[in-house]
Amino acid sequence: MSSNTHTVAVVLAGGIGVRVGLGIPKQLIKIAGKAIVEHTLEALNDSAHIDEVIIMMNEASISELDHLRTSGRFHKLSRILPGGDTRNETTQKAIAAIEGEDTKVLFHDAVRPFIDERIIKECVDALDRFDAVDTAIPSADTIIQINEERHITGIPDRSTLRRGQTPQGFRLATIRRAYEIAKGDPAFKATDDCGVVFTYLPEVPIYVVEGTPENMKVTEPIDVHIADKLFQLQSASLTLSAASGRVDLTGKTVVVFGGSYGIGHSIARQAADAGAHVREFSRSTTGTDVRSHKAVRAALAEVAADTGRIDAVIVTAGILRIAPLMETTKRELKDTIHTNLIAPAAIARESYPYLQRTGGQVVLFTSSSYTRGRANYSTYSATKAGVVNLTQALSEEWADSGVRINCINPQRTATPMRTSAFGDEPPETLLDPEDVAQVTLEVVGSDFTGQIVTVNVEAMRSGRP
Repeated sequence: MSSNTHTVAVVLAGGIGVRVGLGIPKQLIKIAGKAIVEHTLEALNDSAHIDEVIIMMNEASISELDHLRTSGRFHKLSRILPGGDTRNETTQKAIAAIEGEDTKVLFHDAVRPFIDERIIKECVDALDRFDAVDTAIPSADTIIQINEERHITGIPDRSTLRRGQTPQGFRLATIRRAYEIAKGDPAFKATDDCGVVFTYLPEVPIYVVEGTPENMKVTEPIDVHIADKLFQLQSASLTLSAASGRVDLTGKTVVVFGGSYGIGHSIARQAADAGAHVREFSRSTTGTDVRSHKAVRAALAEVAADTGRIDAVIVTAGILRIAPLMETTKRELKDTIHTNLIAPAAIARESYPYLQRTGGQVVLFTSSSYTRGRANYSTYSATKAGVVNLTQALSEEWADSGVRINCINPQRTATPMRTSAFGDEPPETLLDPEDVAQVTLEVVGSDFTGQIVTVNVEAMRSGRP
């Protein structure tokens, strides 16, 4: 069999998302600024081992993917076709739409967005030697068999058990023949396509490619949260990998609110070194109060008039006061909320028209305290959680506009604001603002959106500059 055979990836997106419980088909749920099916499509479209991609979509929602046809992002996407009422019906419709008996076909769940290039390659390559290929991972749990009385009747050896994933790959003639035989069986029932081959073409060996735990299927509500975290970890890993080089911002205009010292100052300097035209605004240097919509609007208009464009708006301004809530004055409470949460929202709002023209992005800052409230800085923790939610929400609102928004989550960093709040701390436990700035500018130069990019000391010091 030739390794040059045409290879088609079929994205199975026929589900209606009853279990995930969010009122829309699960493949359309947005994570990291894009529908899950878009993340899946990106991985397949970008693979050097895939020649063509077909999406089999839930017929009632097929119009939701119309924009993918004309976006220009997916040159391998040839068709979006209505799926059937069941997984097996959807597969059969796909089989009918594909030509070439020897064609390699990979069927992949739309809601497995973390498929990687290694899995794709191994599945495609395996079809040079086998007519059917599955993807699976070892079972970490003991599997038991039970009877109708719920008594254990068997405990299979876990070392021989695997948990099935996708892609499942076939030579087209093989999977077509299996379904033709299955149609003659009034008791036909299968939960996946390898099961059809296994049952109706028992003489055909099915090779198993090793999957990954990350190649999860988003089915239950908790899966959405896990997937969101995996995207965050993935973006952080990609950003740190890229940080060994210097991003090129030549010809770009970067605006930094809160750039007079600390992380903001490092960002402004590094952006200028990368070729960007940089404008920094703060109360100490320009008299700009980020809590004032009018002041922010005037600052952005001034930059646009001077440079003709704005490509990135970075907000590092913030207030951190350590005190129990009952000992915090009303003015301190108001200042913290306005500076840390309302100001980022207002800056994002005022920046949007400029960024829409350039396909630019907003970068906000949160802190590790967003994951749970911290005693003695409860308001700060609450506002930082709000910034994360703001980032994720706006990435969805702005998905079709080309405007991106991301959030940097630095671990403890050696800044004047932190020293003022916590005093002197062991230097080896703190990030250098230069490291945080470097990662921030890599995000500016990326196509991320909706990402919460965590920067920690261990990652930056294990081979990173």
